Amino acid sequence: MSRPLGLAAPMHVSLAALVHMALATLALLAVSGCGNSRRAGPASEPMLVTSNDLVDGRRVFMHNCYQCHPGGQGGLGPAINNKPLPRFLMHTQIRQGFGAMPGFNEKDISDQELDHLLDYVVALRKAK
Repeated sequence: MSRPLGLAAPMHVSLAALVHMALATLALLAVSGCGNSRRAGPASEPMLVTSNDLVDGRRVFMHNCYQCHPGGQGGLGPAINNKPLPRFLMHTQIRQGFGAMPGFNEKDISDQELDHLLDYVVALRKAK
């Protein structure tokens, strides 16, 4: 006897397979609910920037970094103001990139702008 088109044969799924699917679904739901509850708002008061170098560093940060690291907090990228990397490592990561983060060459961010950016990121850490 033939089956009408469009109807699939009945599936027999083991209890173990159903349990695995249910656990995978629960795990996916649990992970999707995880996240930083502060992403929508600022984690602290805005930092007062007074020196010209920090003003320039903030400008470079807002233009190149803020989209992924808003206020130094996690966003598309991880938080950067709670990781006390030495300046030379931050410099290397900015120039070379790492993982999903693109590298920024001297045409994107000049050496002087990069120094000011690093000053600003260090000041963000201290203000947190």
